[in-house]
Amino acid sequence: MAKDDIYAGSRGPAPFEFNEQVAAVFDDMITRSVPGYAELIGRLAQLAAHFYRPGSRIYDLGCSNGNFGMRFGAEMGEREFRLVAVDSSQPMLDLYRERLAEHSWQDAVELVCGDICEQPLSQASVVVITLTLQFLPLSARDALLEEIYRALRPGGVLLLTEKVVHADPALDALQQDFYYRFKRERGYSELEISQKREALENVLLPETIEAHQRRLEQAGFGQLDLWFKWFNFASFLACKEVV
Repeated sequence: MAKDDIYAGSRGPAPFEFNEQVAAVFDDMITRSVPGYAELIGRLAQLAAHFYRPGSRIYDLGCSNGNFGMRFGAEMGEREFRLVAVDSSQPMLDLYRERLAEHSWQDAVELVCGDICEQPLSQASVVVITLTLQFLPLSARDALLEEIYRALRPGGVLLLTEKVVHADPALDALQQDFYYRFKRERGYSELEISQKREALENVLLPETIEAHQRRLEQAGFGQLDLWFKWFNFASFLACKEVV
């Protein structure tokens, strides 16, 4: 695994993007930047396999290099499935394609390079969004979740994981403090933390848990569960109820 040292040296204020440089160190970056990432991906794969229904589709919107897809394919075992994995970063998808080549179920996965807001969705039993909605303009988020709800079969689920902020300034500061502590414990320097924060400014736009819950409810989801929470990271399970 290549080490993430992108922000170790002096850099200009270039906004963060999922380019070839980031793709090359993504696994190290995400593991050292997202608390409980391996556990999270493993449980998402298990949940997705639990809710997946034969003849339907599962969409991974913002699939990056395929960490979820790899775990989901392994979780499904001999069960047939159809996974549509969408990402706007071609370097990420190139890595995903290389990984798929090692598996017998590679033909069950369709890789799509494009905007997740423009991806046609239909006959879905599961939709997965992992740390991706936060990169979309706020104005685009409602419409995407409404489209996901429409595309889901009754009983289908959206598995949404996001970086969040707290409405209470004191608790928000506490969350940030423990998050930066987490990153320092994993070897990131103060310079790296600072420069990464600056690169993500106006690119990653987190919201409160309450804002996510309101959006999910407004989209039509009647059953919601906050099943994972680590300070400023949260995972929601939103079910489309059976009529």
